[in-house]
Amino acid sequence: RIVHAVQCRLAVRGKGPPILANTPPEDRTQNIIIAIDGPAGAGKSTVASRLAGRLGVPYLDTGSMYRAVALLALRDGLEPPLDERAATHVINLMDRHRIEVEAANGATVILVDGLDVGTDIRSPECSLMASAVSAIAEVRKALVPLQRELGLQKGGVMEGRDIGTVVFPDADLKVFLTASIDERARRRHGDLREREMDTSFEEVREQQQQRDLQDTSRADSPLQVARGSVVVDTTGLTLDEVVERLFEEVVRIR
Repeated sequence: RIVHAVQCRLAVRGKGPPILANTPPEDRTQNIIIAIDGPAGAGKSTVASRLAGRLGVPYLDTGSMYRAVALLALRDGLEPPLDERAATHVINLMDRHRIEVEAANGATVILVDGLDVGTDIRSPECSLMASAVSAIAEVRKALVPLQRELGLQKGGVMEGRDIGTVVFPDADLKVFLTASIDERARRRHGDLREREMDTSFEEVREQQQQRDLQDTSRADSPLQVARGSVVVDTTGLTLDEVVERLFEEVVRIR
């Protein structure tokens, strides 16, 4: 069962009827939706979180939802690439476990069977598996409606790889963040070192390239620039500079 909570809970898989938010329908269209897409390491999560905090709106890291499914797969002994039999096993795992997503200003909390897995889902192995499980049509079929419902309830800053192309193609603002492969690998390597995960820059760079290939070549919802997106190359830019650039875009459309 997959559930999310933003002052509400919505059941997507598993038994039991869904419980929807109490947000009046007439209020939903007034909530701004900002879609931020881009490859791994482009700075989406940090930028989206900071921007949401500045705007005082919810922040949802949709990638963490796929990472939670990936964590279940890894814990059950699966390894990428996933064949058809393994994909079916992943879908069964989603039915047997409870995943909760709690979105708030500047943070997305992921619980698996009641336990916070925010650190566990950030490993390099989980990153590669997340790309593999996100290519399974049934997984996306379960998660995309949940992401849409969340955006309709409260609006906010949503980041991932298909927010502007699939989840919210009519978002108020669509952004595509990118950066050079070396810049993205350097950032990722720095993050892993801060978490005391022992891996070399070369390994991280290779994993980034592998992730890029998986994300851009999958048949269902591949990573691409959505029509009408503001494309921002973050190479050499500070976090504050990128957030300010996007904040200016928000001001422009309001």
